[in-house]
Amino acid sequence: MSHKTFWAAMASSLVLLASSGCAVSRGQETVGAYVDDTGITTLVKSRFFEDKDMAGSSISVETLKGTVMLSGFAKSALERNKAESIARGVKGVMAVKNEIAIRP
Repeated sequence: MSHKTFWAAMASSLVLLASSGCAVSRGQETVGAYVDDTGITTLVKSRFFEDKDMAGSSISVETLKGTVMLSGFAKSALERNKAESIARGVKGVMAVKNEIAIRP
């Protein structure tokens, strides 16, 4: 991962954390778990946008306790599978649930 991507992800994570008022949400036990999940989500999304074969804006990413949930639409099975592969490649991801529908 490039330094630019890393710092962009970190900045996005900090802004999201600050805007949430440091509240623990979605049943998570600690602020640390929330920060970790936010960082994972940010990294997955940034990698989608870095990949020229992905239409990252059509895919939603949510993370809870290290499990990434992908939803939305892909143009092909290849794009759907690539999104899952990208998500699995992010450090801290424990599992990926791929609910992306194919819509040509």
